[in-house]
Amino acid sequence: MAEKFAERVVSFERPGQFHTLLIGADGRFLGIGDDGEPTCFTDADDKVIWDQRNGEVQHTTTGRSLTIDDGAIEVDGEGFAVSHGPEKLPSEYLGFFEDNGWVCLTSVLSDEVVDGLRRVACTDQYAERDPDRARAAISQHVAVAQTAAEPISLWLIRQYMQIRDIAMAHTPAMAVLTKDDGKRPVQGWHSDYPYHWGVPAPGQVPVQPGASRLGVQRNVCVSDFTKVGGATAFKLGSHARNEGPPDDWGTAARYASRSYRAEHGLPYNGPDADIVEAPGGSIILYDSRTWHRAGVNRTDNKRAAMLQAMVPMYVMPKVDMSAAYKQFAASPVYQDITERERVELEALLVRRLPGPPLHGALGTDPELVALVQKGDGTRTGY
Repeated sequence: MAEKFAERVVSFERPGQFHTLLIGADGRFLGIGDDGEPTCFTDADDKVIWDQRNGEVQHTTTGRSLTIDDGAIEVDGEGFAVSHGPEKLPSEYLGFFEDNGWVCLTSVLSDEVVDGLRRVACTDQYAERDPDRARAAISQHVAVAQTAAEPISLWLIRQYMQIRDIAMAHTPAMAVLTKDDGKRPVQGWHSDYPYHWGVPAPGQVPVQPGASRLGVQRNVCVSDFTKVGGATAFKLGSHARNEGPPDDWGTAARYASRSYRAEHGLPYNGPDADIVEAPGGSIILYDSRTWHRAGVNRTDNKRAAMLQAMVPMYVMPKVDMSAAYKQFAASPVYQDITERERVELEALLVRRLPGPPLHGALGTDPELVALVQKGDGTRTGY
């Protein structure tokens, strides 16, 4: 297979202007309600989007204006910080997402948050730092928790999957890609959890599952994503095929063998594939059925992304997140985020049993886990 890196590039530049969010002490957003009056919301749809100009903020869809006083807004005695917002209206993002199965929220994270993410990933300006492998990323810096609870992307995911109760399939994880040496194992083409098409894993969703959307992948560009730097490769629009990638593209199942690259070269990297280039702080959402693979980093710089597999609450998690959540809840980070962020993250990371008498957190039995781990690989058939 020719290693020509001829993928089509879809490039996003850092926007020159952004909308504004007004955020209260509890993390809720000031918007304009149906009655035309300022109201607090937990969701970040068009109702909470403002534009800042000439010492005031103007509500983007209604035109209602409020005066900025000493860098903040006060309504009925409550203060709201004037904060970095998205480039576009949430409804604009949603329209593109619905039509295409993916969307890029370009530079939606503030520079301060991006700096914190890079510190945890030990990339970019923090490339000389050693990663902390003893703690979950979400317990290491407030920026990770803030990103995991980023409100525009969460609203879009809920709308796209048509369900309020969404969850993470695993805790937010940093994926750091170093310079390719021409020999190391690489990731083959696949569809993400819970579909896992092209992945050597049990429990794959059957092809043609119907109209349900069972997953959205949320990839945060911690570093700038470039083709030469190893940005994720996609077959954009492939979610609509409702089937996994073809074997001749080089699936993740095939590349699971450490000798496969030496024998067959890199996975498909021709013009029928796509690379999304975007600046750090961008969030790429895509239907989990979309064929994709990690890129190939041909630079001397490490490339970092923060990965989150998002699923409806009724889909089982990919891994047990209980230990990571308990560590997070006991960390200083938990105290440093807002109440809205704490509520969101508990809902995203802790699975709950439905209703009485069993209402509570769904956990695992450590002895049972040890038992099945001990038995892994010993049962070869019936």
